Amino acid sequence: MMDSRQYSPLDRLLINVDRGLRTVFGRPETSGRPDPADSCAEADLSERERDEAARLMRINHAGEVSAQALYQGQALTARLPQVRAKMEQAALEENDHLEWCARRARELGGRTSVLNPFWYAGSLAIGALAGRVGDKWSLGFIVETERQVVRHLEGHLQRLSPHDGKSRAILEQMKIDEAGHATTALNAGGAPLPAPVRGLMAFTSKVMTKTAYWV
Repeated sequence: MMDSRQYSPLDRLLINVDRGLRTVFGRPETSGRPDPADSCAEADLSERERDEAARLMRINHAGEVSAQALYQGQALTARLPQVRAKMEQAALEENDHLEWCARRARELGGRTSVLNPFWYAGSLAIGALAGRVGDKWSLGFIVETERQVVRHLEGHLQRLSPHDGKSRAILEQMKIDEAGHATTALNAGGAPLPAPVRGLMAFTSKVMTKTAYWV
């Protein structure tokens, strides 16, 4: 159940600072859903397969850090309470993804991106700006972001070893959640973004994923 208390702008700023620190450096609040990987047995993967999976999970974790910041930034500046509530609920579900990806990366012998503070700060600023432009554009930004994330996850599923059931289970559940977020934002009044904006978003995402693969 969403918190019905009324917060001042300063309260919301402090809450977002706390959430940001938890997202980047600590353990963020989650919805409590079980990790999809827990239902799968660990496969006997080659060193190359484990390394590739760990890098892909690092990319996905970095993407979730960005998504978390995006939602928090938009919730900070959203004008309508119902829109803000949707942003905050989506952010909570994205935290599940954060936890799952970080855990799986560690299991595979990998780590999360050292550039996570940078990804977070940039996405928070973009989200806050989108929220200031207007709720319909803010929601439209979510729709396009989530659609691009779904395509991104589909590409990762093709690159994973077919035997890596744990990693695949995580990405499949993430796909379901991201598609649901896009549908929710669209039904809430999200407006289609201009083609140049969609192109810029895709370019920015490509830069982040290429960088996070290595760093």
